Amino acid sequence: MIAIIRIRGKTGIKPFAEKTAELLNLNRINHMVMFPESESLTGMLNRVKDYVTWGEIDQETIELLFKDRILLNGRKKITEDYAKVLGYSSIAELAKAMFENKVKIKDLENVKPVVRLNPPKGGYEAIQKPFHQKGSAGYRGSKINSLIKRMIVPGVDLNGKDKN
Repeated sequence: MIAIIRIRGKTGIKPFAEKTAELLNLNRINHMVMFPESESLTGMLNRVKDYVTWGEIDQETIELLFKDRILLNGRKKITEDYAKVLGYSSIAELAKAMFENKVKIKDLENVKPVVRLNPPKGGYEAIQKPFHQKGSAGYRGSKINSLIKRMIVPGVDLNGKDKN
């Protein structure tokens, strides 16, 4: 499973990259989508590599996203009861099924395919440089998990209000 996060805005983006980002449902900064690996996805990522970062997401991070950030229509959080309605005993089992590519996020009923995240705690590295040159853009492998965890800020709800 590949997680893709948009790190740059629309100003100055090349038209072919803008269209590709639109096809990936990445219309805003700090939005994330998850797709299974495929050749067509690799080609799309090469077109938008200067505007996004991506890598292989692990099961623990997917479970954390289900608990905190993946939403149902109407901006409601996914609960254990909703996982049972889908035929899974818990959110952890649903995350495992997604990690093993048994289910896709777009196939889940009433679940929004785009995950909204906060800016990363501590900020991005240089967004105009590739990851291998100490920047943020492009492929980062399994290190995407640490970025996602920095973008799930505890204590802040999805409307930006402090829970504490």
